[in-house]
Amino acid sequence: MMDRHTPLPRLTLPIAGMSCASCTGRVARALEGVPGVAGVQVNLATESAEVVGSAELPALDAALRGAGYALREQVLELQVTGMSCASCVGRVERALQAVPGVLAVAVNLASERATLQVLAGTSIDSLEAALGRAGYAVAGQSTEARFPRDKVELLAAGLLAAPFLIGMLGMAVGRDWMPGGWWQLALATPLQFVLGARFYRGALGALRARTGNMDLLVALGTSAAYALSVWQLRGGHHHLYFEGSALVIFFVLLGKHLESRAKQATAGAIRALLDLKPRTAMRLEAGQEREVPAALLKLDDLVVIRPGERVPADGVVTEGEAGLDESALTGESQAVAKAPGSALSTGTVVLDGRLVMRVTAIGEETVLARVAALVSAAQASRAPIQKLVDRISAVFVPVVIGIALLSFLGWWLAGAGLEAAIMHAVAVLVIACPCALGLATPAAIMAGTGAAARAGILVRDAEAIERAAGITRVAFDKTGTLTEGKPVLAALYEMEAGALRLAAALQAGSEHPLARAVLTAYGSAHRAPPPPVAAFRALPGRGVRGEVEGRALSLGSPRMLGESGATPDAYLAAAAQAESSQGRTLAWLLEEGQVLALLAFEDAVKPHSAEAVAALKGMGLSVTVLSGDSPAAAEALGARLGLAEIEAGLLPADKSARIAAWRSAGERVAMVGDGVNDAPALAAADLGIAMGTGTDAAMAAAGVTLLRGDPALVPQALELMRRTRGKIRQNLFWAFAYNAAGLPLAALGGLSPALAGAAMAASSVSVLGNALLLARWRPTGQLREKSK
Repeated sequence: MMDRHTPLPRLTLPIAGMSCASCTGRVARALEGVPGVAGVQVNLATESAEVVGSAELPALDAALRGAGYALREQVLELQVTGMSCASCVGRVERALQAVPGVLAVAVNLASERATLQVLAGTSIDSLEAALGRAGYAVAGQSTEARFPRDKVELLAAGLLAAPFLIGMLGMAVGRDWMPGGWWQLALATPLQFVLGARFYRGALGALRARTGNMDLLVALGTSAAYALSVWQLRGGHHHLYFEGSALVIFFVLLGKHLESRAKQATAGAIRALLDLKPRTAMRLEAGQEREVPAALLKLDDLVVIRPGERVPADGVVTEGEAGLDESALTGESQAVAKAPGSALSTGTVVLDGRLVMRVTAIGEETVLARVAALVSAAQASRAPIQKLVDRISAVFVPVVIGIALLSFLGWWLAGAGLEAAIMHAVAVLVIACPCALGLATPAAIMAGTGAAARAGILVRDAEAIERAAGITRVAFDKTGTLTEGKPVLAALYEMEAGALRLAAALQAGSEHPLARAVLTAYGSAHRAPPPPVAAFRALPGRGVRGEVEGRALSLGSPRMLGESGATPDAYLAAAAQAESSQGRTLAWLLEEGQVLALLAFEDAVKPHSAEAVAALKGMGLSVTVLSGDSPAAAEALGARLGLAEIEAGLLPADKSARIAAWRSAGERVAMVGDGVNDAPALAAADLGIAMGTGTDAAMAAAGVTLLRGDPALVPQALELMRRTRGKIRQNLFWAFAYNAAGLPLAALGGLSPALAGAAMAASSVSVLGNALLLARWRPTGQLREKSK
């Protein structure tokens, strides 16, 4: 029982939303009402509250949210050393979650990285201390920096183990090439206690945490073989087993080295993205160009980018024209034309012109940084199937130790002798190392999401990969998704020459999409600007009205035509009927009850829409268009794309309801959209796919974001996610198969410790190699040709 003088725990909470003195009272009252809170002190200046007592953090968070405030949070990433198998993941997560201020933890064995959601200001020292108590540490340098040391250790282990390997080969051909007993002791000792010290450190950490891991299995097995050999050597016996301990350590180190190389390959997508940002930039200062570190750029700085240089920050072109290579960021291999007003993204390459841009985003706010963060978050996420693996890993090592003891007792009691019984038990311990089991899922996720990022496909998390595999229907929004979302003037029927000039005058200065289409069409045919308009007036739901060169004109919808009393002649009436049947939008130019012209607008279909629909059908999926446009426009699009399932005139709520109905009928639905009005449907679907050219609301509601607005990426994304899920299942199958076959084989005497070590290393390498095949993924068929 706690003594009354024992100080109660204290927790400092960073709080968002406090703005005045009255806020402190509300925050204090909210926190004091949580069971277990003994005292509260709120500081408005530091926007924090110190809570004394035993209340749980989730309860405090809920109380603050109920009062209209929230905890200030941040995301940290730690590179963790010492993890060796799946059971380590659970131990690291439990150790970090026990630190006050940690809200959530996700640990990735493949990248050796822990991603933490913590209260703002949480001490890194406390996290490092918690890891230290669990037997792990935070890397002081990158994996690349540690890599040469691993090479040196592996080379030394190979040189020391080579005589044992030669001796075993000699035994296979009937020759005695094994070194003498004392030479074996001299070779095996540094292998066991110097190069193999990492296994003892890991094993001690596991024992302190009252759990088990791969290091414990290796340390137990090799120590038993080494100790038995020393005992035999001192007794003058010639049956030594130094080769078992020495070769197991060598093969495990070899496996870890190959794992490190494979992990570097799977993490290459993030490094490649971050390497796109140049280190320096040419800033314009008082008309003079000055080279500065890119990290020192500020918002609204003017920056010069020459041909061959990378864009150092996000910005908008203010001067110049050029083609840009955006392939590293979006996967689009063709040059993209940029002119004043065009947006530029960090890391893209200017090909053939000099640009001046104004900086609009820097640091973590750039598109490149957000893309890298999304890829990193996806690679750190955990697939639902991984939960099963975690539960198995928690009991795996104790079960293996039990099997090893049973094997030892069985062989000993059967009269095989103490030496043989120990060797069979050692083989069981070594073959069962659960490295492959822990790497199976994260390695596939890292490789798959990395390949997706290179193709311009951002996968939010591993759960999206699981959901994508079961999709049976893909629903597309129409405008901005299958079409360009930018109407163009498709046809003009003039009853008076120069009607387009008059229409352009009425639309000058308007930002309406149809107005921009009129002005674009006029600008491409005429150099002079349209004449000025007077007495301009917008007519909501109808069109516009004004005076041009003394003439009272109006331009608007068929509704305006009906209200004006004007009647088009037979020629224009037939043209209107024909254009309307194609789904085009109509506008009439009128002058005092007389029709001057008919304008027909269409939203052009994106170049790859038809191929995307065909590819999805080829994958066995149903494809539907859900559109808010008129039935005629939607049906015209369906006819061009070969789609019979068209639902038009839908409000955002109608789209969500349709998706809910499909799901109730047992279908798994993916929704593809780009606008704010698509966000509810994207959230309602099993898998939301947002066009990166759309709105932030759409991308926030989606599980997958396509960095360029190309429908061809939809089947590519689904195909790649299906393959990634397949690799996860293949890896788990092989990981379980190795142990299922190896454990009984070792227990029954079919494997020596050295062969068990080689097989264990091979299992990890095969799982990683299988995952890395995803890095070679490329679009197939017509879509591959179109995406080049």
